Amino acid sequence: MRVLVLVEGPTERAIIDSVFAPFLGLKNVFLYPRVVGKPGHKGGNKFPVVKRELTSLIKQEPDSVITMFFDYYALDNDWPGIRESKGKNTDNALEILKQAITDTILPELDANFNQARFIPYIQFYEIESLLFASPNDMAKVFNNPNLKSIFEKMVEESGGCENINDDINTAPSKRIIRYFPSYKKGRSVNAHAYRILQHIGVEKIREQCPKFNDWFASLEQLGLH
Repeated sequence: MRVLVLVEGPTERAIIDSVFAPFLGLKNVFLYPRVVGKPGHKGGNKFPVVKRELTSLIKQEPDSVITMFFDYYALDNDWPGIRESKGKNTDNALEILKQAITDTILPELDANFNQARFIPYIQFYEIESLLFASPNDMAKVFNNPNLKSIFEKMVEESGGCENINDDINTAPSKRIIRYFPSYKKGRSVNAHAYRILQHIGVEKIREQCPKFNDWFASLEQLGLH
């Protein structure tokens, strides 16, 4: 099964290429990330652009599944369902967004479109929340063992990795940068996110991040058909 993943930027692309794709490839599910926006640019999260590219991929790839991987943190107010999702817990907020995105995309498609081919997903609250699945591995890659207990406390106080919130000062990436200012996004050899997740491993990420696991399981199931 060929799955095209529209992503927000190079960090997400690197993680899909180096962490998620190898795991799912063994299950006959092959991921191909596409950064939203013009080639060579960072990407972005403006919904009109995302909508245009999602519908284009769906129409151009009739035999593929189309999904997406964007952070909830700092999503523009032009996203469908974003206002209604504010203040809700992660379960309800994600369902509101997924339904609103689907309801916005479907009218652009043929009436006979198979809805199973589109799997919307938003990561709460940032892709960096997945790194908190293992504070020990974060500390190892950062080469600072003292950070392990600090990051563990953040997870405990928040009630789980995916509950680390979206405040401008306390979002997952902001917490990391506060204690490790050299944190690098992207896909270079010096970037941290994909290397940390490689150390952690997909199974542990899924165990600690239930919303992510739901999305990942829906992709995994594609290899059984």
